[in-house]
Amino acid sequence: MSAETPVQSAGTFTRLRLRFRDWRGTRPFWAGLFTLLGGVPIAYFPYTTLKLGHMSLAMATTAGAGSLIIGLLLITLGLTMWFQQATRIFAGVASILLALVSLVVSNMGGFVVGFLLALVGGALALSWVPDKPQAEAGGRWRLPGGPFRNGAQKDTSESAPEGAGTGQWHPPHGAGGSGEADGARIEDHDRGHRVG
Repeated sequence: MSAETPVQSAGTFTRLRLRFRDWRGTRPFWAGLFTLLGGVPIAYFPYTTLKLGHMSLAMATTAGAGSLIIGLLLITLGLTMWFQQATRIFAGVASILLALVSLVVSNMGGFVVGFLLALVGGALALSWVPDKPQAEAGGRWRLPGGPFRNGAQKDTSESAPEGAGTGQWHPPHGAGGSGEADGARIEDHDRGHRVG
């Protein structure tokens, strides 16, 4: 390859995969998936007949309608977690309660498989929290490890001098040739500490 070779654009599969990853990152995806998968065995097993060799085993119970309702509700709650993130707390609590009820109503919660999947999905929905923006009030960006570049901070506040809101880096007080004026103490308003 040479420097003049044009960069090939990402393929369709790569673009779709990246779009799906972005979509998945903004919602409780795994909670919805586990809850949805938990509803399938709960609704399916009471209406199926398993064959073991020459013997057929019917799982139908008198509460087959209850199993179908619980399974469909769990599938609906899983989809709700994906497309209505604001109701994730309600959907998580409802999933846990329906999973507990399925132990009694639906063949031990779909042979415990549906019960466990719905229980984990509800717990994940309750624990999921959307991401918070990285910028703090006042237009300063901070990383968890501390300020940028030995104390330099990106200042985008409106009260900053001209050119400061364009993302220029300002050295910390006391660095460079300016220093402190006549030994005056500078107060760091972000943390309430005095720097001297």
